[in-house]
Amino acid sequence: MAIRAVMFDFGGVVTTSPFEAFARLEVERGLPPGFIRTVNATNPDDNAWARLERSDIGLDAFATAWAAEASALGHELDGRLVLERLSGDVRPHMVAAIDACRMRYKTACLTNNFASPDRVVSEEVAEVYALFDAVLESRVLGVRKPDPRFYELACATLGVQPEESVFLDDLGINLKPARALGMHTIKVTDPDEALVELEKILGHPVVND
Repeated sequence: MAIRAVMFDFGGVVTTSPFEAFARLEVERGLPPGFIRTVNATNPDDNAWARLERSDIGLDAFATAWAAEASALGHELDGRLVLERLSGDVRPHMVAAIDACRMRYKTACLTNNFASPDRVVSEEVAEVYALFDAVLESRVLGVRKPDPRFYELACATLGVQPEESVFLDDLGINLKPARALGMHTIKVTDPDEALVELEKILGHPVVND
């Protein structure tokens, strides 16, 4: 079945990974390496992070709940400090790939995010969002990756079958259910290598150097 759609995660794919910023925060606070990811991976479907991204709770409730989860794992950290480190730098080469893909395929951004009264989308990010045919946000939908419904909504929004789509994400946990639905998946560890893999799936160059 021919590919008709290419879908991209945002943080860690279009932008640099927030995990790099998390690692710096852990060093600053004297926390074990990977501690923040451990908190977020504990009870991942119903922990504070998951509920925030579904808009089940607000920032104040999140901060309290996340701090309690961190404390239960042996360390103290304010959840708001973690949220402050989320923004990454836009990767120009990945943006160029999105721009190229939209000329031949339907495109979508599939992102887990959260609502915040003081969170303003930068002009740079808004310009990237404008490249997509659709931007699916967990905070708006009330469902988040890796819930299969998120991918089903994405395919329905673009009017394609899972088998007709490619999805790029930096987290294996988010790719597994997409792959189970029949989507072609690419784990983005190195963005340049990911684009090479995308070209193999599509059968043609995506970005010319």
